[in-house]
Amino acid sequence: MHALRSAAFAATGLALSLQTVAHAGGVSISSYGQRALLIQGGGQSVLLNPYKAVGCAAGLPEPRVNAGVVLASSELADEGARGVASGRFLVAPGSYKVGGLNLEGFASPHDRIEGRRFGNATIWRWQQGGLDFAHVGATAGPISGADRVLLGRPDVLIIGVGGGDKIYSGEEAAAVVKQLNPRRVIPVQYINGDAPANCDQGGVQPFLNAMGSTTVVNPGRNINLPANLPDTTVITVLR
Repeated sequence: MHALRSAAFAATGLALSLQTVAHAGGVSISSYGQRALLIQGGGQSVLLNPYKAVGCAAGLPEPRVNAGVVLASSELADEGARGVASGRFLVAPGSYKVGGLNLEGFASPHDRIEGRRFGNATIWRWQQGGLDFAHVGATAGPISGADRVLLGRPDVLIIGVGGGDKIYSGEEAAAVVKQLNPRRVIPVQYINGDAPANCDQGGVQPFLNAMGSTTVVNPGRNINLPANLPDTTVITVLR
């Protein structure tokens, strides 16, 4: 694991800081449930983690969306299913350029035991619409020093919070937020209402409780974010 991260760090370094930011102007973000988000802005569209309606996504409408690029945390059916949406599908760690986007993916344990049970997930970083994004939507592993360097201080952090074997608990996610100090946090990978059978995830409230007095906004399933966000952390719950 350490070797994987060291290799990713050596290969990418701080490359994103040297790359031209995608066209400024902000973004619109739409939620499809679970951790599937469509981010549009800067002349680009990015879909995160399309899913099959199985597991913890049972009963949800599948996000059959056309996007320029599809970023998956893994290829588990409920968090990175191929064939659901159209667009260039990326799941493996590495450096990619798609259209006007520069994307960096690097490995992180999908569980709390160094990936020995569920392997690795992929954490993503990219710039779009003048905003710096980090997608930590499917991991339960700690954020290492190398991870922090690679992620920097995101403008927008997308993070799984529902707990279970493969996702941060609310308290774990809150600790990561405090490490990275993003301007905007979008929690994903949690259950609204009753959990489907054989789903070990819970709701978003434990995360909100762990974040204490941090401002929370509930705009529904869609939000527009400007390119210049305020410097304080705000949690946006899209549901």
